[in-house]
Amino acid sequence: MEGEGKVFTLSEVSEHNSSKDCWLIIEGKVYDVTKFLEDHPGGDAVLISATGKDATDDFEDVGHSSTARAMLEEWYIGDMDTSTIPARQQFTPPTQPHHDQARSSEFFVKLLQFLVPLLILGLAVGIRFYTKSA
Repeated sequence: MEGEGKVFTLSEVSEHNSSKDCWLIIEGKVYDVTKFLEDHPGGDAVLISATGKDATDDFEDVGHSSTARAMLEEWYIGDMDTSTIPARQQFTPPTQPHHDQARSSEFFVKLLQFLVPLLILGLAVGIRFYTKSA
């Protein structure tokens, strides 16, 4: 392998982001896939869109075959300096109301949905009874 031992930074790899010069980072290794763009079953746009970042998740999500994984060796040019890749930010879900608070407000709404029509019906019966006796 010609690039063995060469270490690239993210900014160096990011410069190779076109159909004439396309490099990818997969599992900490750098691959020059420029010559493979036309033959890629998913099209060249898929590969070009994965440049400038760690494309490991993109590669794994597709579920490439062992043959595809073996083909990577042909395009290997060096390793990635992982310290130049920004750390992933941890997703923090928004806080939800306490379970008891949600349950009590839900109960209150259901109670109102039952009592309001009942009150209207009672008022209508009362008016009808009052006007009929007068």
